[in-house]
Parts: sequence; structure tokens; C-alpha cells
Amino acid sequence: MSRPRTPKGRAKETHLRLAEEYPEAICELDHKNPYELLAATILSAQCTDKRVNMVTPALFKRYPTPKALAEANLSELEEIVRSTGFYASKAKNLLGMAQRLVEVYDSEVPGNMEDLTSLPGVGRKTANVVRSVDLGLPGLPVDTHVGRLARRLELTEETDPVKVEMALNPMVPADERGAFSLRLILHGRRVCPSRKPRCEECTLNDFCPSSTL
Repeated sequence: MSRPRTPKGRAKETHLRLAEEYPEAICELDHKNPYELLAATILSAQCTDKRVNMVTPALFKRYPTPKALAEANLSELEEIVRSTGFYASKAKNLLGMAQRLVEVYDSEVPGNMEDLTSLPGVGRKTANVVRSVDLGLPGLPVDTHVGRLARRLELTEETDPVKVEMALNPMVPADERGAFSLRLILHGRRVCPSRKPRCEECTLNDFCPSSTL
């Protein structure tokens, strides 16, 4: 095939090839509903999904609904989430998030971006995760993997996650943005880490501007 020469062309080819590479692209945070995913994503900041998945069973058993979490004792909540790091701020955000869900949104997780980002501890990345994974809405979460691969593929030069998202959105159909992000994350973890990317194993190596081959 001819080598894609534009950022949009590289994004399209990346999306096609990674869809073949990772046909079952799913969110690796264990959850049963939007509330659980929202809480898990808040905990995932600067923490591995594996660690979060070790903590959330106890969290959701103790606080199965937003109302239960809204009435939590902060010290008890801190102990449950301690191992995820930054536990004091995360516990405070979880409590505030749940209280606002109960008070403003009748315990339902809203889908609107402005509503989601009005919740304590919820930025665009977290909101996009919930929108794209559980609410069936467009959303392109930008984490360190997505940002790194977007720059290596020269889809954008931006480093700010929001600016990366705004650059990528027009390159990907709205209903495919969540899957695109998930596949970039999987590829970043498995093939294209920050140190020593394994270009020889990469399905994108024939057109990636950063390929060492």
C-alpha cells in the first residue's frame, strides 16, 4: 500500500491496523455500571488498572451505589483506596463526586461533558472514558500512551492532553473514538512503551515516522 503522508491518513491507517491487531479492545477497569466505572477511573490516576481492580471489589461491596458512597466516612474510604496512591485526594474526590451525583443528578451518571466535568475529580479524560465505554457517546480519552503514540505517529505535536484530544477528534469518526483510544493504549502498553519501543514487532512500522527500522 502507499504510505499515508498526512496526519489524518496515518490516523485512519493506524485505526484500521490496530482494529485487526486488537479486535476485542475493552476497558481493562473492572466495572458493572457507569457509577463503578466513574469511581474506578478516578482511582486510576497515576495508578495501574491492575491495582485499581484489586481495590474496587471492596469499595463497591461497601458502597454499591452513589448514595452509599455519598454517606461514607472519609477516613474509612481513605483506608480502602490507600494502595492506589494519593489516597487522601482520591477519597475526597470520590466522596464529592457521589454527593454531587445524589444532590444534582438523582444518583445517575450524566452523559453531558460539562455535567461530567463538574464532578469532583473528573476531567475530560475520565469523562471521555465513561462516555465512550459505558454511555455509548463519543469520547476519546487521552492518557500518556495515547499522547505518546499520537506524537510518535506525528498525528500532532501537542503535549497537553486536551489539545491532543482536539487534534485527534476530527481524524476519527465520532462513534469510533473510544475504540481508537483503547487500541492506542493497548499498543502503547504492549509494543510501543516510552522506553525501547519494539518497532520490529509493530504493525505500524512501515509508515510510522518514528520507526527505527
